[in-house]
Amino acid sequence: MQIIQVSTSALKKDFLKTPKILYKNDQNWICPLDSEIENVFDPKKNNFFNHGRCTRWVLKDDKGKLIGRIAAFINEKKAFYYEYPTGGIGFFECIDVEKAAYLLFDTAKKWLQEKGMRAMEGPINFGENDSFWGLLVEGFTPPSYGMNYNFPYYKKFFQTYGFVTEYEQLTNHINLTIPFPERFTKIANWVRNKPGYTFEYFDKKNPDKYINDLMEIYNDGWQDFENFVPIKKETLKESFKSMEPIMDEHLIQFAYFNGEPASFVVLIPDANQMIKGFNGKLGPIEKLKFAYRRWVGVTRMRAIVMGTKTKFQKHGLESVLFISLGEYVLPKNQYKELELSWVGDFNEQMIAIHKATGATFGKRHVTMRKVF
Repeated sequence: MQIIQVSTSALKKDFLKTPKILYKNDQNWICPLDSEIENVFDPKKNNFFNHGRCTRWVLKDDKGKLIGRIAAFINEKKAFYYEYPTGGIGFFECIDVEKAAYLLFDTAKKWLQEKGMRAMEGPINFGENDSFWGLLVEGFTPPSYGMNYNFPYYKKFFQTYGFVTEYEQLTNHINLTIPFPERFTKIANWVRNKPGYTFEYFDKKNPDKYINDLMEIYNDGWQDFENFVPIKKETLKESFKSMEPIMDEHLIQFAYFNGEPASFVVLIPDANQMIKGFNGKLGPIEKLKFAYRRWVGVTRMRAIVMGTKTKFQKHGLESVLFISLGEYVLPKNQYKELELSWVGDFNEQMIAIHKATGATFGKRHVTMRKVF
């Protein structure tokens, strides 16, 4: 076998081509857009290069056939928050051959060790954890946009190599064809009528205001979680820019108390239902199909992030936001399912919110860790 560091345009194409070869006969896999993958590795598009570095490899057999790939990266803002300096691996794909998988892991490990790392997390992304994050271990159904999908046998590779589960990532589904639980709706209406609370949705004409509000809420609400790193405005601006082609302003809701940003939720139509069959490409024909499917054929939404300031938690604001979303979405009679993805098993409060909505189990990913 030959493992080759990606350094040329041809090898970049090989990196993108590898999963297309491996998943060719898997009906559940939906190919991410090539541009979305390449943006992760482009210093001009990914601001994580301002405080980190990454590289990637492809694996070929003795006949030159692509049989695997992997990426390794160091986020210097997070690497030293752990007991041991920790890097990351991701975008792992491999045939069902242990020797091949181990060669990919060994190569990434060596690169990280040479850079001073003493452990690695994976599979993760060189970016925020709302996309390309976690190993799928349960719920092998078509993924929503940005969610990792992989073969079931990947789990044994990670485990036998010495990775151990650091935390689980739970994805739950809300059936939008049935009403929210009565208690959930009752709490929402009670909170909505309390004095001081106001509710708004995102306005493309004034994006900076809502990006600033989201950043303020997120950095306050998540600050007590282990290894938390505040989100930066540049990162949020990049995220919202990438969402523009599929964004529906009414699906991004905010709650305020006497004008102070208090809570938010960000939903997007599931772009995977728009790009299925595109094989990673977005040429003129695909763009026409994309535009058509945007309004006809998309039946699922994905909640990619939500948060509430610490002092407003357990006030029922999330209930109001979901009810408001329902009042907008249900009359359209387009969306049948809302995917809540994903919530860490350490986040008891968010899990409780999922249960309160009547959501049912959808998928389980795990983020794993190996100490060298």
